Amino acid sequence: MLADEFLPFYDVSDAVATVVEADVATTWDALMEVDLIDVGRTRPMVGFLGALRALPELVSDLLHGELPEQPPKQMRLRDTTKIPLGEGGWVLLGERPHEELALGLVGKFWRPVIHYAQVTPETFHEFAEPGYAKTVYSLSVRALDGQRTLLSGVMRTATTDEQARKWFRRYWTLGVGSGAHIVVSGVLDLAREIAEAP
Repeated sequence: MLADEFLPFYDVSDAVATVVEADVATTWDALMEVDLIDVGRTRPMVGFLGALRALPELVSDLLHGELPEQPPKQMRLRDTTKIPLGEGGWVLLGERPHEELALGLVGKFWRPVIHYAQVTPETFHEFAEPGYAKTVYSLSVRALDGQRTLLSGVMRTATTDEQARKWFRRYWTLGVGSGAHIVVSGVLDLAREIAEAP
């Protein structure tokens, strides 16, 4: 897995999976077509979690006299890699077409307004500046047979020092772990619906 290449050692991990009644190519194409905004619209809990996470930054912007930008009308997984870090963007760590896609972030996720480190696919693995957490989201497809596919997501986070580990553990324990699980489950669920649509 790409997650093993980019984050072989980690503090927390979670995984979700679903069986899709479609072949690998159809399932992969559906995953790449999932609109993350639509996931939030059609899964109320995902929408609530996204709004909750965005609230501190929105308040901070308003207090500094900055108006929030209009959200995009659509956002697919690959679209997130074209957005600057700190504005909803992710780093595309690697892709094996029709097999696996890995996205990553490095930040101080426990802060109300997250501070992100600027990393690239080349610098992500070795990044070790104290006070940060490194997260990988790996989404993959694997054939179970000719017409069924296992669609899965693995989320891993490693911290760069003991202080960051303490902060991240508190953050994770307060519900972020279940929140990440709900969001990725929503993405996989919508991808399954798209792949299985007549």
